[in-house]
Amino acid sequence: MNTASSPTTTITLSEGFFSRRSWLDWLFAALVLLSGVTVLARYGQSLDVYETGILLATVPAAIWLGWLWRPMAWLMVGVAGLSLLAISSYQGGGEAPTLARADSVFWLKYFLSSQSAILWMCMLVFMSTAFYWLGLIGGQHGATMELTGSRLAWASVVMALTGTMVRWYESYLLGADIGHIPVSNLYEVFVLFCWITTVFYLYFEAQYKTRSLGAFVMLVVSAAVGFLLWYTVVREAHEIQPLVPALKSWWMKLHVPANFIGYGTFALSAMVAFAYLIKQQADEARWYKLAPLWLLGIVLCFEPIVFRRSSSEAGGSYWVVYFGISALIVGGILWARRRIASRLPSLEVLDDVMYKSIAVGFAFFTIATVLGALWAAEAWGGYWSWDPKETWALIVWLNYAAWLHMRLMKGLRGTLSAWWALAGLAVTTFAFIGVNMFLSGLHSYGTL
Repeated sequence: MNTASSPTTTITLSEGFFSRRSWLDWLFAALVLLSGVTVLARYGQSLDVYETGILLATVPAAIWLGWLWRPMAWLMVGVAGLSLLAISSYQGGGEAPTLARADSVFWLKYFLSSQSAILWMCMLVFMSTAFYWLGLIGGQHGATMELTGSRLAWASVVMALTGTMVRWYESYLLGADIGHIPVSNLYEVFVLFCWITTVFYLYFEAQYKTRSLGAFVMLVVSAAVGFLLWYTVVREAHEIQPLVPALKSWWMKLHVPANFIGYGTFALSAMVAFAYLIKQQADEARWYKLAPLWLLGIVLCFEPIVFRRSSSEAGGSYWVVYFGISALIVGGILWARRRIASRLPSLEVLDDVMYKSIAVGFAFFTIATVLGALWAAEAWGGYWSWDPKETWALIVWLNYAAWLHMRLMKGLRGTLSAWWALAGLAVTTFAFIGVNMFLSGLHSYGTL
């Protein structure tokens, strides 16, 4: 009897998640765990049950992030090291730590006090944006320029986070009742917006192995830095202020960061949408039909027109310079649009980045909205009061919910989805800052 031979089947089992961890991963996990235990042992008596829960949840979340994306682990270690150096500089000299040491200790005065670190962030953001653009329109050295822009973006994130951590410590030097996480006013949340938007962009840059989008994304971060600098000079917003009663809550530690992950990724998606439209319309010879460019011009020039009306003479001059730089940017993109388009990723990649940015932002914005309702119930006695900030947050949520519905259910792609994402930036910006400027309500503590 003939027996037919059967082919041999080979089954390859993939390595488990933990077995793929290197010794560096486990060292990082040990450092995070040790840090969490140290904080709990030293400050546990000052934490309520909710804050303790946040700390205990932060430890595994930080380890997971560091394992998911190795640069995030290096970022956390670097920021922790610089922050501890700053704190030790405040505590050195055998005297009680005071904010006055920020003017006498070299490292604090020029680099590591909260205001110095945040000013370094501002400069590095501008430099990163410039190098990204030089790389995008440059010739044979374009890749080197873009790499420099990427490294400068990472440096800006390091300084932003270091400034945030040190500012947190500095607030407690003013008094135990004044100390708070620095996400309570426009100055602090603009810093939050800058580094969150940059980090998410850098993640997509690594995943898609392209740096050409940095020129567009860092442009919106630079616009935020432009506002931050004006707000610092004219309003002296960098001064640490005590919290109003409604903000003295552990909810703020969750609601605000989740909210600004949404804002940051929505802004990122809008700039990717702008790049999509530039690539699509690059060969258009009729300048008056280059709608995305003129829209960018309107957006960039809108900021100085709006803020100049309420600024001092010095602030007004600042916005005149800002207006001139904005006009040069629009003109430069118009002139080099074909070269820019040739260096951008494919339309499919741009569409995918846009979708993933909105999906991540929508998830966190939904969480933030729910947390905000719970916080409102505790602070004001009701989950929803149709306060202007709440109303516009709902409008933002509905806008992106509709975008995702059309994408997933109706296959929304291409030009319409890009224009919709770009228009979403206007809605988000008004919810972020326009409400604070033109409307009042329960959130009026964030007014300009």
